[in-house]
Amino acid sequence: MSSDEPVVLLDAEAVRRALTRIAHEILERNAGAGRLTLVGVKTRGEPLALRLAAHIERFEGKAVPVAGLDVTHYRDDRPGYKGMPGGPERAPTFAPHVEIEGRTVVLVDDVFFTGRTVRAAIEATISRGRPAGIQLAVLVDRGHRELPIRA
Repeated sequence: MSSDEPVVLLDAEAVRRALTRIAHEILERNAGAGRLTLVGVKTRGEPLALRLAAHIERFEGKAVPVAGLDVTHYRDDRPGYKGMPGGPERAPTFAPHVEIEGRTVVLVDDVFFTGRTVRAAIEATISRGRPAGIQLAVLVDRGHRELPIRA
């Protein structure tokens, strides 16, 4: 295999099985879907959050709110970061708008590596309200944490 060929970690069936398992784990950990909100970190976490929501709805018979979240302005490892965001130009974008106050927010992303994207997503979420809790669901955990965050 040459270095130009992509490495396939999970094929379509493995992704489907993993998302089914993750959906079951979310439901078990939260005693159902009643107070859940799924937030997919843009760009690749958003379609995963939608797929998880479809699984949860199929298992529970109840739709779960889903939104995408752009954390670009909350990344502390990007040029232009100035600490806690201030003003409407740095407000987090949940599209579509979802309620997070008092709800359990499950942040969804494809790959978890250093933890910086997740830290930004947590900061963005908290700046919009006070969730009852924040959990993390990822498809691939690469390790090498720079921050004490666990999926």
